[in-house]
Amino acid sequence: MSDWIKAARLRTLPLSLSGIIMGAFIAKWRLYGEGGIWDWKIFALALLVTLLYQVLSNYANDYGDGVKGTDAKRINEAESRAVASGKITAKQMKNAVIIFSVLSFIATLALLYVAFIPDYMNVFYIFIGLGVACILAAIGYTVGKKPYGYMGLGDLFVFIFFGLVSVCGSYFLFTKTFSWDMLLPGTAVGMMSMAVLNLNNMRDIESDRLSGKNSFALRIGFKNAMIYEMILLQLPLILILIFLGLNGFIQSQNYYVFIVMILLIPFSKLRRNIMSVKEPKDLDPFLKQVGILTFTMAVLTAIGLNFFK
Repeated sequence: MSDWIKAARLRTLPLSLSGIIMGAFIAKWRLYGEGGIWDWKIFALALLVTLLYQVLSNYANDYGDGVKGTDAKRINEAESRAVASGKITAKQMKNAVIIFSVLSFIATLALLYVAFIPDYMNVFYIFIGLGVACILAAIGYTVGKKPYGYMGLGDLFVFIFFGLVSVCGSYFLFTKTFSWDMLLPGTAVGMMSMAVLNLNNMRDIESDRLSGKNSFALRIGFKNAMIYEMILLQLPLILILIFLGLNGFIQSQNYYVFIVMILLIPFSKLRRNIMSVKEPKDLDPFLKQVGILTFTMAVLTAIGLNFFK
């Protein structure tokens, strides 16, 4: 069981929850102002769905890289995966991917049923298609003949699904509306998710070169990937600030909503520490730190909007 838990890579879960928390609690704040109802059942099911998607993605990544021999070439032994190490067979992991795909689809149906039935049937079917796309994206990063992670497209897909779909989609589940300003927090979370993936790819840049995994970091080189990382870690708080400004908080007396800006200090420190790294393998500890910062950013935004009225 411990091997399966390790393969699930629990340290990635806070990152996956961030988009749901951001979108759901912005919806809660907006519904409160409009006299609407925020359904906790939708929130609970949305958390379950995103956790299943994340574990599915991690298992599929372990399986895909394992059967392609990518993990066998990893320089950092701390990142040795279950299939590559032989702790879990490729067949067992493939079965786990199938099981979690089914579980993810069932949970998605339950979420959409609670959110949209019986009044929003057309939206229900659209979101089923979106859910299937999420499942396929979770699997397709490393699995298949042409996995998009091996073509340098992982950053784009992470931005779309961990950022825009997660934040804007969860917001829509509650409000049944789309608001253009939600693209700002959606982009903020998406860029933080890209920052995690880019760090991961920078760390593995040499082993990926040997295995033919042409990640975006490998395509642009370590130095440019570091510049790219700094941009990704610089903009999210600015985007959140713009979102708050567009919603009138700069002119209002509710300054508590800016509690999220206390993260300017840890963000600045994190950027300096990452820039000081000379060896790719030394980037590994920062993966968890960026994930926790993303989660904290979402939580503090939620607290500022909903608990200091």
